[in-house]
Amino acid sequence: MDGGFEDKTVIITGAGRGLGRAHALLLGDLGARVVVNDSGGAPDGAGSEAGPAEQVAQEVRDRGGEAVAHVGSVTDWADAKAMIELATDTFGGLDALINNAGTLRDRMLVNMTEDEFDDVVAVHLKGHFAVTKHAADYWRARSKEGGPVNAAIVNTSSGSGLRGNPGQTNYAAAKAAIATMSVVHARELERYGVRVNAIAPVARTRLTEQTPGLGDRIKEEGDGFDTWAPENVSPLVAWLAHPACRISGRVFSVFGGHVGLQRMWEEEQAFDKDGRWEVDELATALEQIPAGPPEWKSSI
Repeated sequence: MDGGFEDKTVIITGAGRGLGRAHALLLGDLGARVVVNDSGGAPDGAGSEAGPAEQVAQEVRDRGGEAVAHVGSVTDWADAKAMIELATDTFGGLDALINNAGTLRDRMLVNMTEDEFDDVVAVHLKGHFAVTKHAADYWRARSKEGGPVNAAIVNTSSGSGLRGNPGQTNYAAAKAAIATMSVVHARELERYGVRVNAIAPVARTRLTEQTPGLGDRIKEEGDGFDTWAPENVSPLVAWLAHPACRISGRVFSVFGGHVGLQRMWEEEQAFDKDGRWEVDELATALEQIPAGPPEWKSSI
């Protein structure tokens, strides 16, 4: 696909490194005007610096594109609003939002602190909500003014959120919520000309390098196709953000050359009777379900 994003403006959160950087470079190459947001914090969210966002914005410009940096936290209501205003004031509009910012504080439940839970949920879940809310306000106003709106939101869930990884109560809960929130927002914002989808990517990033169980698996592969490269995820993001795309309310897994359409929660088995169940009846009916949690399968 050549271009398609000319005169289109895209915000990408958490774009100073990893997946966000890859998204920014590809979308810039395709002609989009890019707002590169990043707080510049550590993988656990601590600290802030302008360097990462400014560097990626400069990379986009060096490749012939247009970009501006926004240094701020997606958890901050005012920063989230300022991000939208920066896009509209600098480039005259907003056409797509890529919610990508995240942090990680893995810990088993019995060792997790309140702050470790709150901080991760804030960056992932509230961060998605805050920026989306202000973007939705902008598109809703445009729609009510009678202007045509053809906009897109691409959220970032995770296999951990879809299937659950031990040691990631905070992260998995937030990512599961993001997947469901994407479906809700797709239904709510359709009337304003806005499509909403989510991806559950697997790639080499600062966060996955710290994920329990991955270890040496995510090291850069030498010759041939590098399945862990973050650049593998960006083409799906670009298509879901593309003005010609009509998909909405969907969640996709993506890893290497694999893209999978997820079906969310499904009813696996039904138990019915005509009337209210008695407790002992249910005990008998449910005996066929194996004891304990189902066999855990890695989200990768």
